[in-house]
Amino acid sequence: MVFWIFMVLMDLLIPVMMIGFGRRFIRKPPKEINMVYGYRTTMSMKNKETWEFAHKCCGKIWYICGAALFVLSTFFMLFVIGKSESSIGTLGGILCGVQLIVLFGSIFLTERMLKRNFDKYGNRFNS
Repeated sequence: MVFWIFMVLMDLLIPVMMIGFGRRFIRKPPKEINMVYGYRTTMSMKNKETWEFAHKCCGKIWYICGAALFVLSTFFMLFVIGKSESSIGTLGGILCGVQLIVLFGSIFLTERMLKRNFDKYGNRFNS
């Protein structure tokens, strides 16, 4: 049971961080473009407008996906209560892998939204 609790806590780290940073990026993105904190890609760092747009977009994706992953991870871990450590560890590892795919997949979605709204120089397309 101790290992199961440990794995549940570990499997909820990524979703909780996605929810937290998602809310932070939506409500209060980093004010200045920097190389230390925030959603930092070549396109997002073109100018202040792309910087803010990227944080709001990525924040929404992380918040929604983090909440969904939190619920799904908790749900699936309920199936291995009382099972062997091998079963718990295997499912926990699979869940972490899926969470990482979603986390890194959010970069592609955010970059796609940037390219739909801005040219390669960071100028917004006219609507």
